[in-house]
Amino acid sequence: MSDKAAACPHCGYPLKSKSSLPPKKKKHMRLPNGFGQISEVRGRNLRKPFRAMVTAGRTDEGKPIVCPLRPVAYFETYNEAYEALMKYNAHPFDLSNKTTMQDLFDMWLTTKEKKVDSSTISRYKRAWAYSSSIHNMLVRDVHISHLQNCIENGTIVYAGETRHAQNNNKDSMKNLYNLLFDYAVSRELVDKNYARMFTIDSGYVRKPNSHIPYTEAELDLLWANIDKHPIIDMILIQCYSGWRPGELCDLKMKDVDMDVGTFTGGLKTKAGINRTVPIHPRIYNLVKARYEKALEAGSPYLFFTIRQRGFHHQNTVKGEVTQMRYASFSVQLVNEVVPLLSLNSEHKGHDGRITFVTMAKKYNMDEYAIKRLVGHHIKDLTERVYTQRSIDWLKNEIEKIP
Repeated sequence: MSDKAAACPHCGYPLKSKSSLPPKKKKHMRLPNGFGQISEVRGRNLRKPFRAMVTAGRTDEGKPIVCPLRPVAYFETYNEAYEALMKYNAHPFDLSNKTTMQDLFDMWLTTKEKKVDSSTISRYKRAWAYSSSIHNMLVRDVHISHLQNCIENGTIVYAGETRHAQNNNKDSMKNLYNLLFDYAVSRELVDKNYARMFTIDSGYVRKPNSHIPYTEAELDLLWANIDKHPIIDMILIQCYSGWRPGELCDLKMKDVDMDVGTFTGGLKTKAGINRTVPIHPRIYNLVKARYEKALEAGSPYLFFTIRQRGFHHQNTVKGEVTQMRYASFSVQLVNEVVPLLSLNSEHKGHDGRITFVTMAKKYNMDEYAIKRLVGHHIKDLTERVYTQRSIDWLKNEIEKIP
């Protein structure tokens, strides 16, 4: 009989005291039904041998279908695996969901296309183009390191040339990821927004005067040369109404009431959508002239262009009628109107809106009237929800601007 035997193999008589026997391995408590499974992978020299599995469904016979916990399924200790299962069960997500990041972007973009202007959509698409390394990844598998890699190493191919994301592109990419994962959380595709768990220092610094109002002298120049360029009237209309340039271009004929003297539109924010703005007396004839031209041309939009042999022509009714786009408005303002009238070279498409707010404050327009007219959120609950403001009140306020 071996001297290492703990008991007689024939009769079972103990040959060693219990204290000399190796301790029995402590068994873990049985996990609750549906909680998941933890198993130790034996026979392989693994640094992380404990595998966590979660229930992803059941067979027709009612037996659980399990799959590895995502994104990490292997752990060094049983307790680490158990803690990961605890976190998953506190905020479970559908592991069978095969939604890719490209699917997520396409779904999210459809919710934005009717709410923001075309230039913003273009910026989103350009930022997404630099994110090709995550396009085909499952949403649930994308984490901070993947997003940071896109921002630091993202490229696109343009005209046969590989281009890296510039600093302003990196800011746009980070903003896009924030919004995409907000949407993913709302759809319960993931349980947390990893994009908002890190920051970037792109080195991109916006000019402190990125938007500047037109001076009184510049406004006088615009009024004195209104016939010198087809969009000068648009600039003046914006200065006396406060529309964002994209909102200005999106104004539809059906939303312009020349009898009452108002136009309705708005994009981007909940407070800005479908807001009604009185037509200031100084621009009434400008709006009326545009309205009559649009009627004659059969344009559904107040501001339109005529596409003819690859060119755009205003003030003519021959050719294909198309909507005036923000990009076209901005390019004409910067490249044509500004040098034509020797205006400040820093002027951009939003500056008419900035001019309106500046004049409104200068002439003591009611603060709530300003917010309602430009589509800014009103924090005061009483004013926002319980106070009804009439068009006549808004007209009286906007006419404080001479």
